[in-house]
Amino acid sequence: MTARALRALHVPGKPLVLPNAWDVDTARLVEQAGFPVVATSSVAVAAALGYPDGEAAPVDEMFAAAARIARAVSVPVTVDAESGYGLAAPELAERLVDAGAAGLNFEDTDHVAGGVRPVEAQAARVADLRKAAGDALVINARVDVFLGAEDENAVLDDAIARAKAYLAAGADCVYPILVRSPEVLGEFVRAVAPGAVNVSALPGGPGIAALAELGVARISLGAGLWRHTQAHIRSVLGDLADGTLPY
Repeated sequence: MTARALRALHVPGKPLVLPNAWDVDTARLVEQAGFPVVATSSVAVAAALGYPDGEAAPVDEMFAAAARIARAVSVPVTVDAESGYGLAAPELAERLVDAGAAGLNFEDTDHVAGGVRPVEAQAARVADLRKAAGDALVINARVDVFLGAEDENAVLDDAIARAKAYLAAGADCVYPILVRSPEVLGEFVRAVAPGAVNVSALPGGPGIAALAELGVARISLGAGLWRHTQAHIRSVLGDLADGTLPY
């Protein structure tokens, strides 16, 4: 499937569900379970490679991991490319396409200077990436102002302005990561309609059906599947350390 087919799976109210993988083995499990797309999680991929998140892993290693995943599955792969690793748009697009990716997450966080980039600067980066990629990549533009926000309503207007600017610049989908309030999310979705919205599936938050009713087009587990797997392994190892076989 191409980026065009991946783009077509973003339907408000009938969301594409993405259990994010971090290596070939987990990517194959996602495909075998019947999911039509494999997404990667930057924090999980980086951890599997021995590095912290936040563009601390060498870019070559991150793209090599993405390429291994893309070669191993027959469904489209969308790559969590963080904030682009400092690469100019043409190189970023070329390396993603060469790795076999059909899409990417693209953050407005600045991992070098810290904080979130000015909306105009990030919209220009999205526009440059769209120009470089053409239709070959589905751009999921992350909106990071909800990260660490004590009052989601206080940053909602900024989030909406960013989302509209990124969509106008050529993004296919916008991702207000870690927004928790269903009321805030619903207002965000309505404000950026008909633009596609990606949300995080969070513990204790709305379920898949409820998120679909809010009109989202894409649901990501992010690091959720990886953290759930870690917790299970820790539990098994704890039993084993106490002398109990886990099987």
